[in-house]
Amino acid sequence: MGFTVAIVGRPNVGKSTLFNRLVGRRAALVAPEPGVTRDRREGWARIGPLRFRAIDTAGLEEAAPETLAGRMMAQTEQALADADAALLLIDGRAGVTPADAFFANQLRRLGVPVILAVNKCEGDAGAGGIAESHALGFGQPIPISAEHGEGLGDLYDALSPFEAAAEGDTAAPGADDVLRLAIVGRPNVGKSTLLNRLVGEARVITGAEPGLTRDSIAVRWTYEGRAVELVDTAGLRRRARTTAPLDRLSARDAERALGQAAVVLVVLDATEPAGRQDMAIAARVAEEGRALVILLNKWDLVRRRAAARAALQDRLEAALAQVKGVPVVTCSALTGAGSEAIMPAVLGAFDTWNRRVPTARLNRWLADAVDRHPPPLAAGRRLRLRYITQVKARPPTFALFVSKPAALPESYRRYLVNGIGTEFGLAGVPIRLLLRAGKNPYAPE
Repeated sequence: MGFTVAIVGRPNVGKSTLFNRLVGRRAALVAPEPGVTRDRREGWARIGPLRFRAIDTAGLEEAAPETLAGRMMAQTEQALADADAALLLIDGRAGVTPADAFFANQLRRLGVPVILAVNKCEGDAGAGGIAESHALGFGQPIPISAEHGEGLGDLYDALSPFEAAAEGDTAAPGADDVLRLAIVGRPNVGKSTLLNRLVGEARVITGAEPGLTRDSIAVRWTYEGRAVELVDTAGLRRRARTTAPLDRLSARDAERALGQAAVVLVVLDATEPAGRQDMAIAARVAEEGRALVILLNKWDLVRRRAAARAALQDRLEAALAQVKGVPVVTCSALTGAGSEAIMPAVLGAFDTWNRRVPTARLNRWLADAVDRHPPPLAAGRRLRLRYITQVKARPPTFALFVSKPAALPESYRRYLVNGIGTEFGLAGVPIRLLLRAGKNPYAPE
């Protein structure tokens, strides 16, 4: 579908800034320090009428395969294998460095078509780098400024032939057809290993080093014919512990991914008791109104499994009182044991999140709920619950018309919310109950 361009170059030449410019949003983290991008990130890019798939990659660095830099290099090489063209970016202010020259030779060895762009050429800057870049042997360099959006017209001219070669099919899949699934949790609980297990390839970098994932990496995948966008996020820490600028950027990026998801997998380390931070993450998912699935990873290492499950259920009952019946899946992302149960749980949560309840059924239930447990008195008079209707799904949201909304106690509101969840099979998703004053607005005059 269309053509694909991998943006490559040594660290800190502006690859992520250019990627963000092309996809039209701040999709990749950008920071002054080198090595921020570690995994490859994909997005649909546009220059005028030209649409193509862009891949932002880690900085090209020569390193041993077992090192972090080596694993980052392997991700870049995989991006190049998937691409129709490589966009080699160098820093016009710094000129051609030995690292630029080395990786220009690597690109020639791989045989992928290369477009050379010289970044940071706003105004008169970068003239020296443009002159030096001819020696790399990739033809006429394209001076650009990713930060200021300059030079994109020339980049359009260089990329247009690849559109013709792809027969002009550059349509991106419809966003509404894709189930967005975010994977969140504390650092080092196995989120990236889980993503790789689900998609069946080493799509993101994993390892024993904590904090490997820095920005949220979205991976398109198909599960039993259904389009899924998996998002691997950086480990969520307590806000008080998030002090470094890059950590703050990573946390904001993870929270943005959470807010855009339909379903969120909260990954816990099954070898440790669920702590306050785990429950705070799950509560944040519920506050965002997302469908929620709890995943106990490293289950193969747990010996007293019944006790571990019971302890987690107790924690969920206490910390997630607003969301009853959250599905819990156990697996080992490393070995794959139990992973076949993950997507059925996700799809079940997604269907529940989208569910709509007929108004007639809701009001029959409301009458029974009031008969079983009448609302309290307010100023000597019984509160009247007149009418209920579902106003939206995703998450299921209901409007309840009450004679005096402000006088309805929170305990009674929870009674109604729990009753709705139980009666209409809405376990595991947040339920919103909005209180409205007045009579039934839909009753005939």
